Amino acid sequence: MSTSKIVSCVNLKGGVGKTAISVNLAAYAGRTGIKTLLVDLDPQTNSTFWCLEIKDWEKHAAKHGTVADLFGLRPHANAEGRTKDVKTVIRKNVFNKVDLVPSHLDLFTIDLDFAGAIARETRLRKALQPILAEYDLVVCDCPPNLTIPTQNALAMSTHFIVPVSPDYLSGIGVALLLKRVKQLSNDLELNIQNAGIILSRVGRRAEHRESLAAALRNRFDEVYDCELKERVSVSNAAARHVSVFDFGDKAAASEFADVSIQVLKKVKLL
Repeated sequence: MSTSKIVSCVNLKGGVGKTAISVNLAAYAGRTGIKTLLVDLDPQTNSTFWCLEIKDWEKHAAKHGTVADLFGLRPHANAEGRTKDVKTVIRKNVFNKVDLVPSHLDLFTIDLDFAGAIARETRLRKALQPILAEYDLVVCDCPPNLTIPTQNALAMSTHFIVPVSPDYLSGIGVALLLKRVKQLSNDLELNIQNAGIILSRVGRRAEHRESLAAALRNRFDEVYDCELKERVSVSNAAARHVSVFDFGDKAAASEFADVSIQVLKKVKLL
């Protein structure tokens, strides 16, 4: 049985920094010698395009497949009607000691495609099972909802983290998200542990930002003391397909290192 730590990055709202945290947590872990697999489950493919140029992704998707193949969404992609396995799908060494399972637009319709499907929450776990022992850490970047890709990520996770930006809509969904994750955990007879709530993209214009951040800290014990500020360098690093640790903004690198250290300590990899 695999002893990998599997961390899902989840929130019901987009624009809260899930991708930045997922990618740079994976990159930091790799830099510290932790063999890591980054799994992009968002059909918007932001983690994928952070790591790969679009043309590179297109070639990989056509020849080797994507996470959509692991779900069984693309049997039409070859004449035999067979999907590709995880060893074929993985893109090796997108960062030091970090491999990638790239995403695909096909995930946008997965809930319709899987309507009534049996054991649909466990397809990803079964697909990844043959290679999990090769990794110390698996990081899942989830879409901003609790649809089938997120359910699959949580169904195989040991832990989850919740990025939250200090704005009203982001804040009010935290309690609902925690409740639904607990319900899913109970339904699937799992023990998915909350590894932390991360204040992210701090500094964006938001009414009552400071009071919302304080309220989150008062209500939830899991909120980290360290936080991630809104920085142009983060999006610029994504555009250049490098982690923040290789971009040159020392302040951004320090913040992401602090957050990554907290996550890795929570999951007992540091």
